[in-house]
Amino acid sequence: QLTMSLNSSALLNEENSQGTKRNTESLESLELQTPSSFQDNPLQQLQLASQEVLEKAKKSGRSKCPRCRSSRMFYCYTCFVPVETVPTKEIPTVKLPLKIDIIKHPNETDGKSTAVHAKLLAPDDVTIYKYPCIPEYKEKRHEIALIFPGSNSVSVKDIAFHLQKYTKKSVGDNDDDCSREPFLKQAKMEPEDKNLNECISCNRNEGTRLKKIIFIDSTWNQTNKIITDERLQGLLQIELKTRKTCFWRHQKGKPDTYLSTIEAIYYFLVDYHQEILKENYEGQYDNLLFFFSFMYTLIKNAKCCAGKE
Repeated sequence: QLTMSLNSSALLNEENSQGTKRNTESLESLELQTPSSFQDNPLQQLQLASQEVLEKAKKSGRSKCPRCRSSRMFYCYTCFVPVETVPTKEIPTVKLPLKIDIIKHPNETDGKSTAVHAKLLAPDDVTIYKYPCIPEYKEKRHEIALIFPGSNSVSVKDIAFHLQKYTKKSVGDNDDDCSREPFLKQAKMEPEDKNLNECISCNRNEGTRLKKIIFIDSTWNQTNKIITDERLQGLLQIELKTRKTCFWRHQKGKPDTYLSTIEAIYYFLVDYHQEILKENYEGQYDNLLFFFSFMYTLIKNAKCCAGKE
């Protein structure tokens, strides 16, 4: 994320020109690794609100957070509010179809995280927790899913089918073992003459009962402590496999399908809208990338000017 006047020389020589404290703050240390998709701008087709307010803020430089009075660029990553040079009324607000919990690793640098973008742009639907202070999810696991890759993860389009299994299990968790039978085995108890299309429709309706999605905000090397927490066990896990990251701080040695937090939230919602809600996507969630796309362009331009591309 970005700092100072955000011109090319400031971006690329920030580490040399700033003190140790600033280099560890928010939009400060730019680790300008280049993901494979960096050559093109896949964000240019987004339907975004005017970013003129960010252009003006860039020119005026850092400003004060209206709450903690810290000097920041664009927004305060600890208070989750825009700075004084970025009027809240000029920042778009996105309404989401479900609630989002973001669990942030305690060692994740606040200023490097894109999770704050979600809170800024969808404040009514996004909550950020700092691990280990997270909610208990067990009683609601039939309506909650966790975005995380793994051997048991399913695709977005399969949410409806798999969530029904969790719903059935939640009805009698304390009953005998028969209540824990897999969905496919229980399905055999359904009347044999039940119409197949009716079954499919039922499964789709079950998927719309999903009420909350959990994202882990952490480097991939730090996720193990969170993902193994007993409070997250038993949740349906979903993996996003087809998208490639544009994040300028992409982690070396990791696939380019490992997304930044705000990218993962955005792409999940687009897929959910199409696969589960069965509605045409017309840019409803594009503004979740309002800050991300602006910073992407700034960094890409800075690299071009410095001859790094």
